Amino acid sequence: MADTVREIERKYEADDDTRLPDLAGIDRVTAVAEAGTEDLDAVYYDTADQRLAAAGITLRRRTGGRDAGWHLKLPVAPGVRDELRAPLSETPPPELTALVRSRVLDGELVAVVRLRTRRTVRVLKDAAGTPLAEVAEDAVHAWPAAGAVDAGTAGAGRPGARWREIEVELVGDGGAGLLDEVGRALTAAGVRPASAASKLARALAETGQSRDGAAPHAAGPDERLVHGSGKAAVKAKGKGAGKRGKKGPTAGDVVLRYAREQVRVITELDPAVRRDLPDAVHRMRVATRRLRSAFRSYTKVLDRAATQPIGVELKWLAAELGVERDREVLTERLREGLAELPGTLRLGPVDARLRIWSERQRAGARDRLLDVLDGPRYLALLKTLHAFLEEPPLRKAAGRPAPEVAAGAVLKDYRRLARRTEAALAASAGRERDEALHGARKAAKRTRYAAEAARPALGRPAKKFAKRTKRVQQLLGDHQDSVVARGALRELATQAQRAGEGGFTFGLLYGREEALAADRERALPDVWRKASRRKHRAALRP
Repeated sequence: MADTVREIERKYEADDDTRLPDLAGIDRVTAVAEAGTEDLDAVYYDTADQRLAAAGITLRRRTGGRDAGWHLKLPVAPGVRDELRAPLSETPPPELTALVRSRVLDGELVAVVRLRTRRTVRVLKDAAGTPLAEVAEDAVHAWPAAGAVDAGTAGAGRPGARWREIEVELVGDGGAGLLDEVGRALTAAGVRPASAASKLARALAETGQSRDGAAPHAAGPDERLVHGSGKAAVKAKGKGAGKRGKKGPTAGDVVLRYAREQVRVITELDPAVRRDLPDAVHRMRVATRRLRSAFRSYTKVLDRAATQPIGVELKWLAAELGVERDREVLTERLREGLAELPGTLRLGPVDARLRIWSERQRAGARDRLLDVLDGPRYLALLKTLHAFLEEPPLRKAAGRPAPEVAAGAVLKDYRRLARRTEAALAASAGRERDEALHGARKAAKRTRYAAEAARPALGRPAKKFAKRTKRVQQLLGDHQDSVVARGALRELATQAQRAGEGGFTFGLLYGREEALAADRERALPDVWRKASRRKHRAALRP
């Protein structure tokens, strides 16, 4: 994997005759050290329709300076980006292009802009001489790259743009307060906050290449995924979605916005999953489930014949993501169980046995997941999701007021949950009840997601309904986790016995998990009774 640097900075612009102030004396800064001047030459890559720029992502090949090479910048939060670096090569390196596959899809990355920058760097230091921040003063010259990398041809015959930019980036122990202080000092001297969030955004705008003649956003979601393209909006309007009257948004408005949000999350989390960042797999899996649930809950709004094949692929992706996620959850549960046991009951190398078992599963799951993300089936799913947003398969009910359609969908899922819960409570103890409770858990999750999607239409009642349903889902989920944990403990005990280590401790944990499951079964009737009161359902009615 490429090297990663967390970049926290503020950007400004200044006229050629504006003088920067002396920054010594602000916050903890006691000295400003000159770090020299360097000449940088960077070519930025994107698709022809600028999919990376629209998402606030930059990919460049830069020579000169201390960090020559390929740089991929991924937005984290406003003013915060992760910069991933790879050595120089003639073409974009695979380890970086994989991280933008969910944006690029099968499009071609081409050179779009070339920037030559003369950079003068000053380092802000504290009393101990420790660097706190770097202030880079950049004289920038940009051209359309026209697909060329050679200095003699890039931008030939095309208009260029020049500007002066100031970047203040935290290093070492610098903090947000220091950035605020430096910013105030700069603006007092006539320096302005940057009009564009990145050099690429400004270069595209000033060389006449940006979409719609405006600088792309450099942080935050791709607006096309959240609000839909013009083509999608026209089609939606034709079906009635988007025609807001006195009663507010239509059912199509509400359901499509929810669907777009889930596609956005899947797309944005792809690089985080590839980088193995915390909670990324879980969040991506939840988004796939939420989208599939919306397809199944809101069949009066979205044509089931069109969404059902997409739902099949979403279920496949969720299962592939689940291999890694389920291992994480299960391993943590077993570790916590071991940690709660007194030392006198931890017989044999149980910690080492669990660690080896988990790492073996992790290695296989991780490799498999990366193969999935690099494979043709996943790419086809991403393209299908984007096509779905471009031309959503809306039905007639999409043009109806959102509250009545949303309430009907939530209550339909609730009735399904009620049937499964009552059946689970009546089932015989053992495997039959375990399977019935697992089915009720899935129904609870679907009902909760339907209520969450309905919140813009139904407001506070939908929020409360989702919260109560979540309690049922969590209790049933804890029961199912116990069922899975007992299966893993049987496997661990068997391995330990074969190795001559004894399986007493794993058997003890098995018994504790069995008792926990029984406790959850006893608690279910009361939790269900509180969640299923008639007044809660009545509150959903518009």
